[in-house]
Amino acid sequence: MYNAEEKNENTEKAVTFFRFEDLRIYHKSLDYINWLNDVNMLFPENDNTGLIARFNNSARSIAFNITEGSAQNKSQFIHHLKLAKTAIRECLVITTIAYRANFLTETYEQESRQFLMELTKMSGALISSLQRSQNNINGNYQNNGNHNNSGNYNANGNSFNEDKNAPSENFNRNFNETN
Repeated sequence: MYNAEEKNENTEKAVTFFRFEDLRIYHKSLDYINWLNDVNMLFPENDNTGLIARFNNSARSIAFNITEGSAQNKSQFIHHLKLAKTAIRECLVITTIAYRANFLTETYEQESRQFLMELTKMSGALISSLQRSQNNINGNYQNNGNHNNSGNYNANGNSFNEDKNAPSENFNRNFNETN
């Protein structure tokens, strides 16, 4: 059987092939999808409004935008994270509609809101981290006239240096090393 994770000889930590799998926000988005799959049974079987289909699509869009953006450069990744935030807001609106239609109990409505608030904070922190990193690179080019004083850079202008204050250290390291 194929195992997506393999042990790195130098550390005990598992190394993933796909960088987005190192992101906590990606795993949180999958948790939300799983939560929603459990909640789907509360909606009427003959949902003529398409509300549950829209809810499921918006929840999956969060994870899809994270994964798609992680394969791009930093500015495109930021764009995809902003699209994920749009999907988060869509899920919040649908949560409110479902609650007001009595499809969701107050407990489920609060659980959904909690997931969505956490996802919003995580995406905002990752966007800020990527923007800081991007600004540091741009500032170093402008201030120094070159990029040698601020670390090693690859062909895309991304630093190989790790931002110790980043919300997901593993992702930033892997993102910078492979882009």
